Order: sequence, then structure tokens, then C-alpha cells
Amino acid sequence: MQIRQLGTNGLEVSALGLGCMGMSHGYGPAADTQEMIHLIRKAVEHGVTFFDTAEVYGPYVNEELVGEALAPFRDDVVIATKFGIQIADGKLLLDANPATILESVEGSLKRLRVETLDLYYLHRVDPEVPIEDVAGTVKDLVSQGKVRHWGLSEAGVETIRRAHAVLPLSAIQSEYSMMWRQPEEELMPTLEELGIGFVPFSPLGKGFLTGRFDHTATFGKDDFRSIVPRFAQENLHANQVLVELVRTIAADKGVTPSQIALAWVLAQKPWIVPIPGTTKLHRMEENLGAVDVALTATELDNLSAALSRIEISGDRYPAEYAQRVGK
Repeated sequence: MQIRQLGTNGLEVSALGLGCMGMSHGYGPAADTQEMIHLIRKAVEHGVTFFDTAEVYGPYVNEELVGEALAPFRDDVVIATKFGIQIADGKLLLDANPATILESVEGSLKRLRVETLDLYYLHRVDPEVPIEDVAGTVKDLVSQGKVRHWGLSEAGVETIRRAHAVLPLSAIQSEYSMMWRQPEEELMPTLEELGIGFVPFSPLGKGFLTGRFDHTATFGKDDFRSIVPRFAQENLHANQVLVELVRTIAADKGVTPSQIALAWVLAQKPWIVPIPGTTKLHRMEENLGAVDVALTATELDNLSAALSRIEISGDRYPAEYAQRVGK
């Protein structure tokens, strides 16, 4: 497994991480706990050192799962978790007040069975709390030894600059894939300028780039994709042109579509670490094979040109969720 560096503060992780959210939240019923512990530990055996969770996943049970699975490997792995979203009456609420952060950090430390959080993200920007106050609170946690590195998730570049000025950020997490390339416009140039790492979630387009879904695909009410415009039947049909492109390239190189999609993300910058998620051991192993897929400069240029001719149909978030990003 290759190693990459996030930010300039010495945070080194495997080139591919493992997103753990879907094991207990977001994509249907929670998977079997023991099976997921086995999968996470197998990932460690394959060289993965970077694992992503959040306080609100489950809620709370995903951190417990990750904490139990990684307890035997604590000194060999980097665990990222997130704060700033609370649940009240079944609804998600943004809350980055300093007092809430202090409660959240203690809960995450306990559930993850650690004394220090390796990477602590603000899950979504709270417009009611100045980002300087959030950064200052995390800075205190760093001085207390409870947090090593910090980051922001789905934040806009102005917010990133303001936060970084108070306490240098190690990583920004946002969606990025062949299907969602908006970060290339402002976010990635800003991160390169400031020396901040980039952690793309959904690098497989929430599963779409694997080629598993055609226009007949359906999703249960407990699957987030059931309310995502991109996964409406007409958009699934319209976006098959992207799947066919990836399939063609994968066939030419003798690899899988997932491996091409991940190799493309990895090839964009050396400070990018995608975190594909899965509940299936063979899919995890397939994804890890992407680190060995080399795309030449010519292949990348041709692929970029082909992608630029494809217009993706459907928004990546319903309106309610879209309001929470890019602040």
C-alpha cells in the first residue's frame, strides 16, 4: 500500500482509506457488526491505515463499531471522525457551539476507545457560529492532547481560509469523483495553495460508477439515494453514458470500473486520499487494487476530454441538504 501525506503537519495515511458510514447508516439496514469488524480488520491487513466515521453515523454506533474493530491496531492506524451535527426529534441540526464541541469530543473519545482523536472534522459549517470560534475551540483541544489534526467537511474556500488562519487544517473532506468535479474549480487550487490535504468521499459516485445501477434500480426508504435527484430513474438512465465510458477504459486495461474510477481520483493530485466505503469484503479488496492501476498522462488527458463532453443529470443532494454545504 502506498502512503500519502495530508497537509503539512505530518499526517501520513494509506493512499486509500475506508469510509465506514455505510456499515451502519445511510445505505439501507445496518450490516452485521461482526462481519464489519472482520472487514475493517482485513483492511488493516491489506495496508489500510485510514478509517473514516462520524458522531452522527448511526447515530453513535458507527464510532463504536470502528473503535472495537481497530482497538488491536491503535498505534498503526489513523481514525477520522466528525462533530457539528446533532439529532433532535429525528432531524439533523447543525450545532458547532463550543460547549457542544466539548461534549462531542468526549463522546467520540469514549466510543472510539482512544485518548486522542487523530483527525477531527467539523461535519458541516454552522452558519450561526463563527468559524474562528470553532477553530479556537479545536485549538484548545489540540493543546489538551485530545485532538491531533483537524479538518472541515463540505466547506467553502472562504471558510477554509478563515479556519486555517486560526489553526492550520490538515484535511478537507468533500465529494469528488468523475461524476462530481466541482472541487476542481475553487477548492483544489485553494488546498494546493495552503498545503491542505483532500479527502474525497463518494469517489465511486455513491456506487454509480461501479456500473451496478441502471434505470430500473430502486432504493429503500432507509437508503439515502432514494431522495437524491441523481438517482431518480430518468437521471440513472441519462448518466449511463458515463458508466459506459468507464467500462470501456476498464476493459482496455483489464481492470474493473471501480478501479478505474478510483485510480482517476488518485492520479489528480498526490495529496488526495479517497475513502470509498463498502460492506462487502471482496469489494474492499477490489477497491484497494486501484492503487496499482497506473493511468498514463495520455490516458488521463483523453479521459478528461471525454468527461468534459458528458453532462451529468441530476443534483447530488436534495435541496434541504444542498443548503448545508459550501458555506
